[in-house]
Amino acid sequence: MKHVLSALVMNQPGVLAHISGMLASRNYNIDSLAVGATETPEFSRITFVVNGNEKTLEQVRKQLDKIVTVVQVQDFSGEDFVERDLMLMKVSSGEGRRSEIREIVDIFRGRIVDVGASHVMIEISGRENKIEAFIERMREFGILEMVRTGRIALLRERTIMEEMESEAAAAAQV
Repeated sequence: MKHVLSALVMNQPGVLAHISGMLASRNYNIDSLAVGATETPEFSRITFVVNGNEKTLEQVRKQLDKIVTVVQVQDFSGEDFVERDLMLMKVSSGEGRRSEIREIVDIFRGRIVDVGASHVMIEISGRENKIEAFIERMREFGILEMVRTGRIALLRERTIMEEMESEAAAAAQV
């Protein structure tokens, strides 16, 4: 099972290398990894996807919690969150197929960001399954080059009703 994790880390040189090295040394495979600045300059957010069962996920979280530069780790499994992946793709546009490509790009809510003599470059963002479907659709035109960012994600705001239910459940356990 795929798990999306988000780690708030101190914005220091070597943090990413330390975390990815720790995961690799313990044979945890990272399916996707994205790092970026946050609203606070002192911190960066690392969003990564690991594949494994609950035991694997628990071990990953424990290992991350041991790293001094990791401030907070969130597991998005079972939570309501928004995720996006960004991709740039060069597609062959020979034989007058640009209008067909443009129609498909519009359907997937992408954008053509560059036009060459024999290719177009497309930007598209969305959920992983949307990106994968778009890739499959573009194969018939001839994908020349492609690059993806990896997934990024944030938790949605919990509604008042969800918070009340959560508090009621916690009170019932006491």
